[in-house]
Amino acid sequence: MKARGPGAEIRRAGPRDAESLSRIAFAAKGHWGYPERWMERWRKGLTITQEFFRESEVYAAVVEGEPAGFYALVGEGPKIELEHLWVLPERMGTGLGRALFDHAVGRAAALGAEVLGIEADPNAEGFYRHMGATRIGEIVYELDGRKRVLPLLAVQTRGHRPAQPPKAERSNFGFASPEPRGAGGGHGNQDDGR
Repeated sequence: MKARGPGAEIRRAGPRDAESLSRIAFAAKGHWGYPERWMERWRKGLTITQEFFRESEVYAAVVEGEPAGFYALVGEGPKIELEHLWVLPERMGTGLGRALFDHAVGRAAALGAEVLGIEADPNAEGFYRHMGATRIGEIVYELDGRKRVLPLLAVQTRGHRPAQPPKAERSNFGFASPEPRGAGGGHGNQDDGR
């Protein structure tokens, strides 16, 4: 399945894309200025492995022949999780994140999901809420002596209406940066080591 985003083609990604998608995830997460030790803690979850493609539906937004953003869906049935959603920092605010999100909601609906669940980076909550997601809870934990709150959001897939582009030339919403799992393993959006 191929779709068009703002200046991008959204296509199914595969194992050959693992390295470039990992670079995108690290660059996007690093955009928020997190300490290097936190980035290192999140390394495993930010690294897209070839095996990950067997467990997930992964789509990349390709601009000028190169991936510039991607998302991954995991799970099945009525609730599917948005496991990753990342855009290169230089492409943030261009509508690429919005195009990827809308594509992800459409794919989740096509897979039979009623709800798309999201565990978001705190910096990304505004983006997701603008996209129609509702906050349904939070995860609170401590990291290096600092309280960290990860918003839990959900969006109904049936009848979802794509968000309207911002009126300004660049969006103030930034880009969604779900946090990966820490040392606990797996690819996910949690960074508390579970």
